Amino acid sequence: MGERRRGREYALQMLYQIDMGGEGPQEAASTFWEGKRVPDESRRFAEGLVQGTLEHLPEIDALLREGLVHWRLPRIAAVDRSVLRMAVYEFLCEKETPPIVVIDEAIELAKRFGGEESGVFVNGVLDGIRKRMESHPSSGPSARVTPEG
Repeated sequence: MGERRRGREYALQMLYQIDMGGEGPQEAASTFWEGKRVPDESRRFAEGLVQGTLEHLPEIDALLREGLVHWRLPRIAAVDRSVLRMAVYEFLCEKETPPIVVIDEAIELAKRFGGEESGVFVNGVLDGIRKRMESHPSSGPSARVTPEG
């Protein structure tokens, strides 16, 4: 397994822990890394994903709300929500990773950590967001931020 994939797995677990446990990012990271021997590359990548996802959460959630049909963000399974948030962060800010790779990685995470239909659900949502972002590249995500959750 590559270090970036492993980093995504770690990031997903920390985002889930933050989402479900209500811990802050520093507390979650401290608890998560305790006793683990992890290559520096995986750890740095994971921490960057977590920090970036949390910093851009209003933009990310706005894009997700636009991409969800018949779903509200709080009603999505916590693992799927964390996978989607992290992938949308990568769409927005990790430009060196092609969107199709981001989607593929998110599907694999959803299948491994989520429910039976998580992979299909994540694929559909992310592919729709990717298509919208590609068809409207000049409209920045900040313009889409709304106050509702």
